[in-house]
Formats: sequence, structure tokens, C-alpha cells
Amino acid sequence: MSIEHAAEVGSGDERDAVTTAATTATYPVAPGVRLNVRSGPGTGYAIVRVLPEGTRVSIYCQTPGTWVTGPYGTSNIWDNIGSGQYVSDTYVLTGSDGYFRPRCS
Repeated sequence: MSIEHAAEVGSGDERDAVTTAATTATYPVAPGVRLNVRSGPGTGYAIVRVLPEGTRVSIYCQTPGTWVTGPYGTSNIWDNIGSGQYVSDTYVLTGSDGYFRPRCS
């Protein structure tokens, strides 16, 4: 089991905030994965919540961080899905192996 798989689930309000985006495209988290959301772009950052299986996320910007191997390859790209919330791009089906959103500032 990958270090990004999780053993707990966030609240319904948190899930709703991630899965609803009126004007932003959303991308699916890998099937069967409950994904840790971290406070920064790396596995050394604290887990702030956990996304349940079947979640879709909006990606606002991307930034380099810890290298991670997941269902969609190995990468150091981390996706910002909200204020202080990052997930490894290797767990999100974006259709790209590289950066496709602006770099986080």
C-alpha cells in the first residue's frame, strides 16, 4: 500500500468543497484510493484530511515537491486543490505527465 493511501475519511462538508467547482474542471482520483491531502507539497507535510474513494478534485496550481510513485506514474508534481491542500499528481488522472496548470506562487 502506498504512503498516500489513507485509513480515515474527512467530513462530508470537506468532500463537498472539493467536488463542487462551478467554473473549474475536475479530475478523478485514482479508483479505489482514499487520498491523503497534505498541508504542503510533500509526504513530510501534515495530513489535513483524507479524500474518499470516487472523489474528483479541482486543481488550482501545481508545484514541485517530494517524489511519489502512484497509480499514474512517478512524479514530484503536487496539485493544489485548495488553500493549504496538496495531493500528489500521481494519484489524479489529469491526462498529462507534466505541468498543465500554473505554478503555485
